[in-house]
Parts: sequence; C-alpha cells; structure tokens
Amino acid sequence: MSDSAARDRDAAETESALSHPPVAPDASAAYGNHPDQLIDFYAPRDGRSGAPVVVVVHGGAWRAPYDRQHVSPFADFLARRGFAVASVEYRRGGEIPPQRGSGPVAGRWPETFDDVAAAMDALPDLLARELPEADARRIVVTGHSAGGQLALWAAARHVLPEGSPWRLPAAPPLRGVVALAPIADFATAVELDVCSGAVVQLLGGEKDFEDRAAHVDPAALLPTGIATTVVQGTTDLDVPKAVSEAFVDAAAKAGETVGLTLLPDVGHYPLIDPATDACAVVAEELAQLAW
Repeated sequence: MSDSAARDRDAAETESALSHPPVAPDASAAYGNHPDQLIDFYAPRDGRSGAPVVVVVHGGAWRAPYDRQHVSPFADFLARRGFAVASVEYRRGGEIPPQRGSGPVAGRWPETFDDVAAAMDALPDLLARELPEADARRIVVTGHSAGGQLALWAAARHVLPEGSPWRLPAAPPLRGVVALAPIADFATAVELDVCSGAVVQLLGGEKDFEDRAAHVDPAALLPTGIATTVVQGTTDLDVPKAVSEAFVDAAAKAGETVGLTLLPDVGHYPLIDPATDACAVVAEELAQLAW
C-alpha cells in the first residue's frame, strides 16, 4: 500500500471511530476536587449482577483537547457486552511555559499520574456506591494509546522505584491489563516521534526525562506479575507496532510473558470503534481476563 493510500485509510478509520455520538454514563463520581478528577460509570446493559469491571483510560497523547467523551461509545459497547465500566478522566496537558510549542502540551507532571493513582485507589468505594451490580474483585484495566501507557502504569505501581509517591506496597488486585496500541516503550516512541514529541512533553522536557521515565515508562517497570495483553494494529500510523513489540521484548527480557495480539490491516482507532471487528477482538481479550 502506498503512503498516500495508508494515510487515506487512517483518516477514514479515525473519522469512523470519532463519528459515534457520545453516550451519557449511568452515573459519574468525583475522586478529587479538580473538574477533571471524575469517573463515569456504565452499568452492564443486560442487568446482570456480579459483573466484572473494565476500567477504561482514554488516549489522546495526554493532551487537554482529548477527553473521555470520545471513548464513551466504546464504554457503552463494553457495557452491552456485559461488563460494568468505569471510564476515568484525568488532568492532561496545559499551558506550561517551558513546554510551549506549536500545539497542545502533552500531560502534566506530576498531576496526570497523581490522578490515575487516585482514581484507581478510590475505585472500590466508588463502585460500591455507584455500581453495586459490579464485582470489584474482578477488575481489568484497558487503555488506548496514551491511555494504554497509563493502564500499564496503573498495574505496575508496586514495582515503582523506592520513594515514588505512587508506589503501592503490594500488587494491585487486578485480573489483568489489555493495552490497546499503547505508548508502552518510551525509547522507541521518542525515536519514532510518536504523537509529535508527546512523550518528552509528558515528562516535562529533556532535562528530567531520564529520571522521570524510570517512574512511568512501562518498559522500565517490568516484570509486574499482572496478566498483560497488548492489542495492536499492524498498519497503525499513530503508534506503530514497533512500540508494542519493543515493550513485549522488554517484558521477555525481564522474564515475563506479555500477550501480543496483532491485527492485520488495522490502524490506530478501530480498536475503540464499536463498528469494527477489531473492537470485538478487544472485548474478547477483556473477557478472557475478566471471567
């Protein structure tokens, strides 16, 4: 396929995924005082009780213009497959003077990670209050793109460096992680300039990159002992499969097996597009860990 055809297909996939109208949640709850510290809850559409929980962490290069609204159809899709869903919002990029450029800044340090940690810590109590039909003993985390990085990180907090404010004393009680085209290996992502410098921006620039990456780069936080699967399209132009392959290789070198499901002729956005077969594959991967 020519570069032009590949770009055209990528544009069509993106348009399809973002064409679905937002789906309002059944409930929302705050886990902090900032307006972005919210979790949306979607009840299983079949009315079942004891439903496993999927925590959804949206992508968008950790940049403020992209919020959880664009994954609400995906959250609803999972609810229609019998899951209880918790869709996490978090603080994303802002106007930070050292990082000013031609586009929105990616992420906030340390607030982006403060929020994901706080949301995960608050989740059991919020589920009990907002989604009593959910089984908080069966939680799987999924995230797309930048959200895939955050999902992997949420499952790795017990292996963070000593002294990290986000470190947990023991592994979080998760059934597993399904990371969707995740920005999971920072060195490879920087080399390929994924999302136009977003990884370096996320960590506040090159000056602190190495020190901060040790706390948040999924490829540096292995092994976790948490069941992990990566789903990746082979024709993804936004987060190329080389990034996922580098993470899986890093896991293998650390003595851990990470599943890698490669979807031929699939780009970046079909993984969260309810109209696609790729999205159905994602649901099956989640089900394998949840049930």
